[in-house]
Amino acid sequence: MDRVTLSMPLPGNAEGPPMSGNTGEPPPCAASGLGNPALRKTVSLLGAFCLFLSAIEYMIPKPLPFMRIGIANLPLMLALDIFPFHCFMILAGIKVLGQALITGTLFSYIFLFSMAGTGLSAVVMYALRRVLGQKVSFTGIGTAGAMTSNISQLALAHVFIFQGAVRFITPPFLCAGLVTGIALGLFCEAFARRSQWYAAARGAANGAA
Repeated sequence: MDRVTLSMPLPGNAEGPPMSGNTGEPPPCAASGLGNPALRKTVSLLGAFCLFLSAIEYMIPKPLPFMRIGIANLPLMLALDIFPFHCFMILAGIKVLGQALITGTLFSYIFLFSMAGTGLSAVVMYALRRVLGQKVSFTGIGTAGAMTSNISQLALAHVFIFQGAVRFITPPFLCAGLVTGIALGLFCEAFARRSQWYAAARGAANGAA
């Protein structure tokens, strides 16, 4: 099967990744701070991808205002093997703020739900990848992130909206999170296998570690 070539900037190579060979340059992620222009470009690129997917997700009907299928988390999952923690959390913040601006929920309770769900799931996914490494697949990470996000949102729904009645929405909410977490994980695994850009970016990040 042919490998997919994507023209995206690497975290430390402003001219984009070489698809093969060794240029003899320092590892692209060696400068891990946002003072690195190419790293800023990569954060901006994945942040824009988050906003695009958030807009798509906004158009999908949902039974509850804070219930989303989570496709805007794809860039976050792909960033797990590329970014240091502070850049990863900046990307998560871009995703939360962008979603709120796109959906007009910045000053509503939905923003609190989104911030809690994305923030906690981002920390859990990053911790799993750093502790277990490649022993845990994107499917496992996606499922853990989705469950963390949904449980945190259910806890907030119990406190602020539904109180005891939250038990009626818990089973379908968690089942939906399980399905979407697995689906997103499978997509990320397929993308990671086929994308030369992603392979180069991950190799550069590992070389700088």
